[in-house]
Amino acid sequence: MREFWRNNGLSLALLGLFLFSWAGQAVAGLSHYNDEQRQHKQSTVALSQYLTTSHFWEATFENWESEFLQMAVFVLLTAVLYQRGSSESKRIGVIETVDVDPRDVTALDAPWPVRRGGVILRLYEHSLGLALVSLFFVSIIGHAVAGSLHYNEEQIAHAAPTTSLAEFVSGSEFWFQSFQNWQSEFLSIMAMVVLTIFLRQRGSPESKPVYAAHADTGRD
Repeated sequence: MREFWRNNGLSLALLGLFLFSWAGQAVAGLSHYNDEQRQHKQSTVALSQYLTTSHFWEATFENWESEFLQMAVFVLLTAVLYQRGSSESKRIGVIETVDVDPRDVTALDAPWPVRRGGVILRLYEHSLGLALVSLFFVSIIGHAVAGSLHYNEEQIAHAAPTTSLAEFVSGSEFWFQSFQNWQSEFLSIMAMVVLTIFLRQRGSPESKPVYAAHADTGRD
């Protein structure tokens, strides 16, 4: 068990932080939702009921959408673009191991798609980007559907006309919610890329060695 925790500590810690934060969102969201219900003289709900509301899922998918977009863009851009001095960039003018064609490598312990070759390998060598882009599209669709339902619930509460899903997606509220999250994600990526040129974090694989020159690109 100790070896399991050591070998999987990073993913387990991040999973724990995710679940803790998601639970915090649910509890705080329930309180906010019930406050709005009281203002509209409508009945409040229990936590189990709140978890099925569009209010909860709109907020959830809205954030997941921006996070998966951030990671998809980061993975795809770092495959083709460079930043001199950043630990997040490949070295300029150097053929990195990640650039090596797997068809030119013989490894007995290579993943099955590499040994299979063909279309399977073609998909596998782009599978990380494809997975992140797919998760982004699933999340933005979830955001659109839940957001439309929540918007119409608020319209009904105010005795105002409702809209269709297409009308909601083409409206300003949906895109305001999306862009305000997207800009913060792109800002955080840029900060990571640029700050790793000049700053260090000893022990982190996201940082260059503390002794590395600012001009050194990539990680040892």
